[in-house]
This record gives sequence, C-alpha cells and structure tokens, in this order.
Amino acid sequence: MSTSDGGRGGRTLIGTVLDGRYRVGAMIARGGMSTVYRGMDLRLDRPVAIKVMKPSFAADPSFLTRFEREARSAAALAHRGVVAMYDQGRDGDIVFLVMELVDGGTLRDLIRESGGLSVAVTMSILEPLLSALGAAHAAGLVHRDVKPENVLISSRGEVKVADFGLVRAVSSQTMATGDVILGTVAYLSPEQVSTGASDARSDVYSAGIVAFEMLTGHTPYLGDNPISVAYQHVHSDVPPVTDQAPGVPLELDDLILAATRRDPFARPRDANAFLSALVALRARLGLARAVVPVPGSSRPPAVTRPVAEHVTARPAGPTGTRVVAAVGPATAELSPVLELRSTRRLRRTLVIVIVVLLVGGAAAVGGWWLGSGRWAYTPATVGVLQQSAETLVLDAGLVPHVTSAPDDTVPQGTVARTDPVTGARVLRGTEIDLVVSAGRPVVPVISAGTAVDEASQAVTAAHLTPRLDPTADRYDAAVPTGAVVTTVPAADTAVDISADVLIVLSRGPPPEPVPDVSGKSLEDAKNKLLVAGFAVGRDEKVYNTEVDSGSVIGTDPAKGQLVPAGSAVSVVIASSLEVPAVRGEPVTQAADDLRRSGFTVTVADPVFDPDVDGGSAIGTSPSAGSRVDPANPAITLTVSDAVTVPDVSNGNVGQARQQLSDLGLGLQVSALFGASGASVLSQSPSGGSRVAPNSTVRVSAFP
Repeated sequence: MSTSDGGRGGRTLIGTVLDGRYRVGAMIARGGMSTVYRGMDLRLDRPVAIKVMKPSFAADPSFLTRFEREARSAAALAHRGVVAMYDQGRDGDIVFLVMELVDGGTLRDLIRESGGLSVAVTMSILEPLLSALGAAHAAGLVHRDVKPENVLISSRGEVKVADFGLVRAVSSQTMATGDVILGTVAYLSPEQVSTGASDARSDVYSAGIVAFEMLTGHTPYLGDNPISVAYQHVHSDVPPVTDQAPGVPLELDDLILAATRRDPFARPRDANAFLSALVALRARLGLARAVVPVPGSSRPPAVTRPVAEHVTARPAGPTGTRVVAAVGPATAELSPVLELRSTRRLRRTLVIVIVVLLVGGAAAVGGWWLGSGRWAYTPATVGVLQQSAETLVLDAGLVPHVTSAPDDTVPQGTVARTDPVTGARVLRGTEIDLVVSAGRPVVPVISAGTAVDEASQAVTAAHLTPRLDPTADRYDAAVPTGAVVTTVPAADTAVDISADVLIVLSRGPPPEPVPDVSGKSLEDAKNKLLVAGFAVGRDEKVYNTEVDSGSVIGTDPAKGQLVPAGSAVSVVIASSLEVPAVRGEPVTQAADDLRRSGFTVTVADPVFDPDVDGGSAIGTSPSAGSRVDPANPAITLTVSDAVTVPDVSNGNVGQARQQLSDLGLGLQVSALFGASGASVLSQSPSGGSRVAPNSTVRVSAFP
C-alpha cells in the first residue's frame, strides 16, 4: 500500500488529526492546488471534507494572508446553494480548509453520463447555480472559476457551488506576477483572458457557457490547445445553442447569448439579474421544475464529491501567457459506475435478444408469447428513487416515461405515482408514466423592485398562489411605489402545493409631518420644506381678510399631516385686493385708479354730498381699505351731484337768473320792484356753496 497521498513531504496524512480536531480520512480527489480528503470533525462528530493546500502555496506568506481573508469572506456566504465552509487553519506546515461534505457527483459527471441535458433539467440546475452566485455577488465576492467541476449535485438532487473564496485568494496571489490566467480556459470570460480582470459579469459569462454545455453536451469553443480556445473567447461570439440543440426554446437561446456577450456591459449585471430573467422565462414558458438527476447514483454510497478545484497552469505559450486548463476528476472514480452501467446494458440487451429468438423459435414458444408471455405487470416503484424505478420498469419489459411534479409528502427524487398503477397487467413494451416528486414547492427568489405582474407569474410557475393584501404593503425608501418589496414566506422557503404567497408591495418612502411655515417669508417657507425632505409645489393663493396680501398663511397639505417624503407640498399665500381711497377725485380718475388696483367698476346714480364737488367721487362700496376677494373684484363707485352756487351779487336780476338757470337752479327775488334790471344786493346761499340739483337761490334787489 502506498504511503504517499499528497501530504507533507510525500508522507501520508491519513489518520492525522489536524489542529487537534479534524481526523483525516481517505483521499477523495487531487487537483492543481490541493488534495481533498474525507474527514471527521471530532468535536462535533460530523463528516467533513478537508482540503489541504499544496506546500508551494502554503509556504507563501502573501498567499496565506489573502487565503485567510478570502476564507472568512466565503464562510459568510450562508446560502443553501453554496458548499458551506466550516473552518480554516494551519497545523505546522499544513494549510487546510474544512468544508461541507457533499455526497453525490458533479455536473461534469452528469454531462459525461448523459450528454446534452433537457431544457427542464438544465434550467433546474442553472437556477440554484445562479442563486448561489447571486448571493456571492451581493456580498461583493466573485467566484472567477465557474465550471461543471465546481457545481456539485448531492444524493438528494441538491445543486451546490464549490470553491468560493479559494479561487479569489489564489487569483490575488498569482495575478500579481502577471503570468497566469486563473480559471478553466473553456469557461473564461474575454476580459479574464485579455486583462486578467473579473467581476460579477465575468461569472455571468462563465455560467452562460456552462448552460450552453448542459444543453449541447460540449463547450462552444474547441481547439488543439488552450491558447486557441482562449483566443476564440476574445475574438468570437458564442454561437446560438439552437444551431446544435434545435429543441431549445429561442427565448432561452437568446438569454444564454446575452449572458455570453463579449462586451461585459451587454450582459446581465450580475447573477441575480440573470436569475430574474431566467425565472421570468420559466414562467412565460410554463415549465415546471425537473428533478435533478444524481450523477452515478448507482455508485456505492461511500463515494462522495467534496469541494475540489480543477485548475493547473500549462507551460507558457507563444505570447508568454500561461493558460490554466482543467484537470478532471480521477477516472478511477468513474470506473465502478461505467462497469455497473455496462453490466446493466448487457443484461438488457441479452433479454431483448433472447425474446427475439424465442419469438422466431418453435411454435411452442410462439404459443407462450401469444399467451402469458406477451404480458407484463407494472412493478412497484412508488417511493423508489427515479433511477432505480426506471431500472425496475425496464427489467419488467416495459418503457419508463418520466415526468416531474411537486409533492407535499413524497421525498424529492422518488416516484410519487405511476400510470398504470402497480400490478396492472399490460403488454410488454407499454410505456409506464413515472411521476417523480420534485419535493415541496419553494417560494421563488423575487428581487426587490420587481413588477407585481412578473412576481405573480413567478409564484404561479412555482405551483403556488400569489396573493396581494394592501394592508400588508409597507413603506420603503429604496423600492418604487407599487413594486415588490418581499414575499411572505421568504424566498427559498418550502411550502405546500398551491399555498398562498403574499407579495408585499412598496408604498414608497415613509411619510413625514409637514412643517409649520405660516408667518415666514415665501423664500424661508420654501427652504424649510426642502430641508424637511419635501419638494416644493406650485404656490396656492387663498382669499384672506386677516393678513396682508402675499403673507404665508400655511401649506397644502396642512402642517402636521403625514406625507410621503419627497412629495410636493405647496405654500399657501394670502390673497386679497385692498380698496384704495378715491373720495374727492374726479370720477374718471377715481374709476381709473380702481381698475388699476384690479377692480371691476360700476358707477352708481349720483348722490348729493355737500362736501364733494359735483362729478367727483364720494366713496366706494366696499369702502376704502377693505380687502376684497380677487375672484370677485366688483366695486361700486358713488359720485357727487352737488351744484356749486355762483356769486351773482355783482350783477342784476336778469343776469343772476340766467347764471342760475344754466346750472339748473331756480331764482327767488325779494324787491320792491322786480324789474330785471334791478341790481342784486345779496344772495342765499352765498356764492361757492354746494347745493342739491334744482335748488332755489334767493336774492334781494333794488332798482
């Protein structure tokens, strides 16, 4: 038995207890940077995967610093789709990681076994892959090496992404030298190849390449060497999936093409954006989630797939750049599966050959076939794992037809029901429908800000019932009014089929009280509203007789009312027309003054006023100084009709009579003789007095 398993100095690590806690078991896999072992956490008594870094990395202080920092960041990714990182440490010259042990296989195994996958299976793998990447992107982490080897499928059909943090730590250490491209060349984004830079959009590109490979069975670019493949990533567009897999929906093809654009800014901004588009597409296509096949599920239970990187540096090419190429899992892991499959195929082939020979044989055999031999009985497959159920159906001489449906009670990946039912007598070769449980439905991931219609479609596509309740909507300063804030239950929660999922919508920013601005200048009032977080609306003028026109008297909405932040609040301003004083002004001038002040003038019938000359204004109604509603600016102007008595004492009676008559006044003469030529001695009222129209002036005269 070999004593070397990639441990320190060629000596075996099996049986070693690291850090006084982790017992190293059998080696599982070996890659370019590390060796992975099955292990046992002696403190918590749980199986783990232990990744031991190669001495060349472990001896570099710069790498160790970055390695520890990135391991802590990766450990913070508490997501069901991310292989959990439990611990990292050093034991002497050994640097190691302790991670979740995942029983099952990798997506690479599944593609090798099955070739191109169906659309339903591809989407059912791609969604949790993107969900895990999306959690990393939201936390500011970039994977940088998304590929089928790093996508694990557990024995329960769960999809998990491995090697978060490790790739980033190695990238920080190796990219500083300028001579290594980190990652598997078949999945590298153009920017990783050309500049070494990478961000969330680089992971989106790699995920798009993985989706292409799942649907077609191979990556889009093939070449004689890694440099040739890398060149194609930079200078060629990824071809449409439908060119090689005609059954793929065009919308899915378009989404993969968008994810693999050479221009990073033409791709979805991160894995969450890619996932949202994929979930919406599933809803539009009406596709149910498929059961994810477990790679090599017939292999012995002891064979497991933990986290393991699959990259190694190739010698420098003509440009002086080293390209990292994939190192696949050990072929020894696949041989039991291949042998078992070959045995089963051989057995089934022999059965078919024997049946054919019997059919063409003697009449006695023909009689058997026409009698009981042509019939078979549906085997008992309910509660059996999918692959085992298919084998039972085939062994019975029948043809399995597998569909998937959610089920509240039957474990995921096992047969929930069959048609025909168990024990039914059917002709050999009959197709048997196996309905495999997809498990309980899971509330879909709906990003904050998603439109309500899109969210409802995603919930419906998950076999759940979307529900809205305006009373449950909440204020949110970041999410636009009417868009989705969250769901109840939360995303990724398993619930019963058709269960209600409450879609909580945003009411917009939370409300704030409107401040009191009355009595302030207009400018100060508006500034106070802006400081309080409101927009300033159009000024509102309101008729008010209590304060001067133009004074700020309040707001609309009124002070103290709760209004969403950012809403427009108008300043309310007092408005009125003040009646000017026009008494004594000639009527024309008085009317002009009133009109210039905004009034509509009506002149009333003249009124006698002994203090105002005739034809001049006596006053207005409303009176001077009153405040009038600008909406009703009518005003009445009253004019004096007084007549000013002339002085007739210096003339004779005839002259006096004529002067008074011209003014509409009468004459009363007191004299011994009333001849017109008599001289006027006195008059009453005296000259200059104001009298009412048609009044009589009395004079005394002497011949």
